[in-house]
Amino acid sequence: MLPLFVLVPLALLMIVNLPVGQFLRRWSWGLTLLLTIAQAAALICFAPHLKAGGFLATLIPLTLELDNLSCVMLLAIAIVVGASLLVARGTVSGMKQLSNFASLVLIAMAGMNALALLRDLFSLWLFFEVVGVASFVLIAFRRDRGALEGAFTYIILSGVATVLMLGGLAILMLVGRGESSPLTFANVQAALQISGGLTAARLGIGMFLCGLLIKGGLVPFHGWLPGAYSAANAPASVLLAGIVTKATGVYGLMRVVSSVIPPTPGVNAVVLFAGAAAVVIGALGALYQSEMKRLFAYSSISQVGYILLGLGCGGPLGMLGATLHLFNHAIFKSLLFVNAAAVEQRVGTTDMTRLGGLGSKMPWTNVTSLIATLSTAGVPPLSGFWSKLIIVVALWQGAHYGYAVVAILFSLVTLGYLLLMQRKVFFGEMPAELANTREASPSVVISAVVLAGITFGMGVLFPLLLKTFLLPVKSIFPLQ
Repeated sequence: MLPLFVLVPLALLMIVNLPVGQFLRRWSWGLTLLLTIAQAAALICFAPHLKAGGFLATLIPLTLELDNLSCVMLLAIAIVVGASLLVARGTVSGMKQLSNFASLVLIAMAGMNALALLRDLFSLWLFFEVVGVASFVLIAFRRDRGALEGAFTYIILSGVATVLMLGGLAILMLVGRGESSPLTFANVQAALQISGGLTAARLGIGMFLCGLLIKGGLVPFHGWLPGAYSAANAPASVLLAGIVTKATGVYGLMRVVSSVIPPTPGVNAVVLFAGAAAVVIGALGALYQSEMKRLFAYSSISQVGYILLGLGCGGPLGMLGATLHLFNHAIFKSLLFVNAAAVEQRVGTTDMTRLGGLGSKMPWTNVTSLIATLSTAGVPPLSGFWSKLIIVVALWQGAHYGYAVVAILFSLVTLGYLLLMQRKVFFGEMPAELANTREASPSVVISAVVLAGITFGMGVLFPLLLKTFLLPVKSIFPLQ
């Protein structure tokens, strides 16, 4: 069954692009949306019964496994891809453009699904490239100057990351040349454990991780990310910010650190420092932004830092917090970018200096934006509160008191700059030229309401979900 997560999007991509006229292309958006719903339903209802192997394994000869972290990632992929498709329905003009967007989404979805299931580094790199190709086309989708510049920057940096990752893989293959599959997670971990870790193996995995950090826009390689997010069109921004950089960066790092690198205090210390740096740099960067999507991009950098803080704790509680915040961040960050798409659709700009008083004209966007703001800042009882609370408790229990203080303090900073955004955009005096503004199109509003409902429901029902059916995972500790 697991190969279907990769094969079905690819098969649907080929079907909707068959040269049989425009009939199938007209259905590409709807069929892709149905696929995301089916994937979410399969994970929620049948996750314990999804297995690798069987006849389908001969069609895709890759090492695929499903564990707790994979389930969370696959569910987040389905939800965010569905949200981006709804935004595209309301903001992308023309059947051809909408069909092209759906095709790019299918490529990215197949790649991200594979990343969530793979268990060897070479295949991981291969599907990083698949997602990367779809990503820079999505960034340039609008084909204006800003979009092309953002895509060009991404291509250059992605090329550097590819060289680093391939160089690292080459070193690891030389280290494990006696093995039949030297790049599986188990074999690489064994190479790193020999005599405390071979220098060559450490260099190889370090180069791979540096490439991964560049592709995911993680600190200190985050410089390209705000420009790419703000340059991409509305649905591409939702997809990139909500899940693509999470799959290629944060999830990839969590997978490699938890499944490949032997846990040591030194590794945990590096991850903790990187997480704290991301929290601080992202939050301070967001304070000086006047454009909504750039502000949300810096906020995303900061929230990724919380995930790294949980990962760096090195225990089951920290991993629970990191995994939960990975899911929560995918949802509430997607919601913020959906709100930005709604504003851009009706006003034509996301420059906060030109906005104001939109709350009375766009009540659904106003309320859902406030829910996303409060959840991002970790205000109870919304979902972001619980994941941040677990991370802070894990830091405190691990005697990482300074990092716990940073996590709490910069949650207050997050609340400050997001509430300031809320005031500038939705409250205050409305400029005269915005007097005829109306609510966003129904598909954009539906996307926002669904994401806000998940954010609110995950928060209010968290104690019940934790005891019974957290995400689709019944137990998140420990990851195997």
